[in-house]
Amino acid sequence: MRILLVLTSCVGLALFAGAAQQDDQDSNKGKKKGGNAQPQQQQQQVVAPQTGKKFKAGPGGGNAQNFQQPTTTHYKNTQKWHGPVTGQTETNMSNRTNLNSSKSNKLESIQKGGTEKWKGPNLNAKQGKFQKQHFDLQTNKVVNKYKTVNFNQNYKIAGAHNWKGAKYQVFVNYHPEWHDTWWWNWHHPHVVFIYGGWYYWDNSYWYPAWGYAPSSVYYYDGPIYASSPEEDPAQVVANVQSALQQQGYYQGDIDGVLGPQTRAALAEYQSAQGIEPTGAVDEPTLETLGMA
Repeated sequence: MRILLVLTSCVGLALFAGAAQQDDQDSNKGKKKGGNAQPQQQQQQVVAPQTGKKFKAGPGGGNAQNFQQPTTTHYKNTQKWHGPVTGQTETNMSNRTNLNSSKSNKLESIQKGGTEKWKGPNLNAKQGKFQKQHFDLQTNKVVNKYKTVNFNQNYKIAGAHNWKGAKYQVFVNYHPEWHDTWWWNWHHPHVVFIYGGWYYWDNSYWYPAWGYAPSSVYYYDGPIYASSPEEDPAQVVANVQSALQQQGYYQGDIDGVLGPQTRAALAEYQSAQGIEPTGAVDEPTLETLGMA
């Protein structure tokens, strides 16, 4: 009888222990499920929707409610700029730099001793004196790529009064003159037609003959040095362009036009040679090049 009671007590204790263990396992499973669910819910609350849209934060979001996520836009050079008429692309607009204004600003900076200075010689360039040559130029037509200048009887060459030396006095004294065809031919036997304009030769310099013809155009108003009237201003300028090109100062076309790019290259060369940076074809410059 005693043995039966002991066995019955053991079985009861075993059943009670098994039930308690099962309760503990069920409780742990519930905790694991709850632990996984809560981070997932929080993660869903902080993930923003598509860029540029408004969203509301979940519980605990505080000041994040109605937050506007910024929109990032990537701009390219090819983005179109819709102008009032042309509708040209932004790239084309930026590339359409005014050659005349940019080179004129560079020339003005050099003449005033600014930051636009010569950046060193081209070590592979030809140095020394340059032999004059004849260029095949189409001087019987107007060159449309350069900005023309207008007649101004009060015009004075900027900075000329600061240039030291008797050979620069011609630039200090220069002022445009307007006369008719008869007057020019009577007073100056050497008059030539170059790129839409008439030029007269006087005392080793070519000048614009303003008024010689109503339709005349000029790209530079000032003297151009030439030791002989046999050298027209286009040939003189072309030879200077060729010499500057060989030395690495000039990268434009050899066209015989004293445009802004040529004048800026001249000023750089003159500054490097220690002579006045006139940006013009003057006697000291041609002497330095061996062309005087």
